[in-house]
Amino acid sequence: MVLSEEQPTIDFWETAYQTGKTGWDLGQPSPVLAAWADRPDVKPGGRMAVVGCGRGHDAVFLADRGFQVVGFDLAPSAIAEADQAARDRGVAAEFVQADIFNLAANWVGQFDWVIEHTCFCAIDPSLRPAYVQAVRSLLKDQGSLVAVFFAHDRPGGPPFGTSIAEIQQLFEPQFVIQELQRSAHSINRRRNEEYLGWLRPRLSS
Repeated sequence: MVLSEEQPTIDFWETAYQTGKTGWDLGQPSPVLAAWADRPDVKPGGRMAVVGCGRGHDAVFLADRGFQVVGFDLAPSAIAEADQAARDRGVAAEFVQADIFNLAANWVGQFDWVIEHTCFCAIDPSLRPAYVQAVRSLLKDQGSLVAVFFAHDRPGGPPFGTSIAEIQQLFEPQFVIQELQRSAHSINRRRNEEYLGWLRPRLSS
């Protein structure tokens, strides 16, 4: 796929990691995802893709919870740090340096779970329909997309803002949104702006 001119490149993200300009990085797993993983209706297990995994905080945490995790990120430095974090934690997680818009065919339909946190908001909004298609292609028909959407209305980006209405418009053609609600577990600077979504692929009749 051809990226828009505004879309940050691999060099942009790699430079951000090498210079420490990674304000989206919490230095820990997302509290929203951690709270989700604690829910009684979440059963650990199955193969899980973490898109835009960064330094691997979420991926390593979820691997430690019993999921079979593969993390994808565009920046080589992020992948190297994530891989080291998994080794330090002693968990089995795989990390792949790749563009989620151009993943190899062998990843298609391979995952029970896809995890979204700060990837959707990092891409140019013009690519959001392609993002929906990309995450859907990773999932098995009975899989789930679990997403932490950053729904702010500030101009510019990344992080680019969104709204509940836009999320519904983009995802509902390919997903059934079984849950989409504001999280009570966000860090202070994201309070009232993070929404937890649990979506399942819409199957053809």
